[in-house]
Amino acid sequence: MAKIDYQIVRPDKLMHEGEATSVVLITKSGELGVLPGHAREICALGDGIVRIMHEPDDTGATQSRVVVSGGYAEITGDMVIVLANHARDVDDIDPKVVTATRAEAEGELAKLPAGDSRRAYFDSKIVWCDLLLAEEERWGGR
Repeated sequence: MAKIDYQIVRPDKLMHEGEATSVVLITKSGELGVLPGHAREICALGDGIVRIMHEPDDTGATQSRVVVSGGYAEITGDMVIVLANHARDVDDIDPKVVTATRAEAEGELAKLPAGDSRRAYFDSKIVWCDLLLAEEERWGGR
């Protein structure tokens, strides 16, 4: 079966790389399925799940799921590179930690006056935490 190479990259590290049978991206306009030989394309990522279908791994899983928020993907026909602003494996989401992080961000946000440019950072952090919690609830344990 034909394969396509992929990389999932976030600002601080290369998260994943390998071979896949297909990759489903979450873009600003919806899902985009990518198979080997896909036309060259660059697309803006949305908020949600990138699904990577691959041969069975050590656990027998044939699909990996990564929550992403923003960024871009480049498709070259034989390679998909996901450059995400934020990314986390669904299996690595701890709802207790995310809930605590969200509460901390809300507390810091409440301390800042309206119009303070630092509010955008905490707003973004809260939105990211909400996305992680929603996707963990949707996909966790699958």
